[in-house]
Amino acid sequence: MNKRVYGVLGISSIMANWNADFTGYPKTISTGEIFGSDKAFKYPMKKQWDNNGEKVLYIKSMILSKDKDAVSLVPRTLKERYEYLFGIEDLSKCKDVSEVLKNLFTAVDVKNFGATFAEAKMNISITGAVQFGQGFNKYPESEAQEQQILSPFKDGTDADAKNSTLGTKIVSDEAHYFYPFVINPHAYDEFVKLGVTDGYTEGDYLQFKDTSLSSATAFATNSKEGCENEFGLFVETEPTLYLPNLTEYIEFKKGKDKNTISIHLRDLLEDVKSKVLNIEVYYNPHTTMIDCDLSDVHYYHIVTRKGV
Repeated sequence: MNKRVYGVLGISSIMANWNADFTGYPKTISTGEIFGSDKAFKYPMKKQWDNNGEKVLYIKSMILSKDKDAVSLVPRTLKERYEYLFGIEDLSKCKDVSEVLKNLFTAVDVKNFGATFAEAKMNISITGAVQFGQGFNKYPESEAQEQQILSPFKDGTDADAKNSTLGTKIVSDEAHYFYPFVINPHAYDEFVKLGVTDGYTEGDYLQFKDTSLSSATAFATNSKEGCENEFGLFVETEPTLYLPNLTEYIEFKKGKDKNTISIHLRDLLEDVKSKVLNIEVYYNPHTTMIDCDLSDVHYYHIVTRKGV
């Protein structure tokens, strides 16, 4: 693929908790502004790829570990995960790093996000073609809500306990996260020269785009139910054009019937429009209106992928 891609991906979180800190509350910076980490966005993508039968290396997988008379459920090490995924008996016996590199690049998460692989005396670092920034909430009225949850069981550690225990579930009443990303297909040029990968291809990009627009909606857990893919902006450019963080040019406004996402990119792109190849916007027209100051933009329904 001989083009760069800059974009923004939006997540809505309604009575859900898109990305919690260790206290259980939505992550915030020191000013109190809510944000989601890049890991929070990548994880549902990796789960969707894994569910679809793709090779995914950097994801938790469990094994039964026998220790004396006990059997425990524990996560695999990175070495064990690699051996399991690629059918290798013992990675430590491999003396050819090119073989390991070829295997790594067949994992869809490595192909997109890169890898740090320090196992079996190998020290491999792959900078991913796809890089995400942090996703900040652009709805300032967000508030965290605590819900008391009643367990059907009493506390087994308290011999005097007579009643079942209480727990707490924490959600945001409403939040709208916007993540910047960039795709640099030339990140793997060095590895292409080594003959261990065919590089980042158009097919890789289309697979990334498809998953990035649906994985949050598909990832239904107790805390994530209520989180959906809300918005996608993809600006494809010539490889020599370098653009800043595009979330700074996005605004969100809460509406009575529909929300409005505004895109203010005309001033930024006006003098470099000859290097802009294609612009696509994905959204749900039943819940959202788009106010864009650009012409020649292709609009699509984020669920059906049909033009709107």
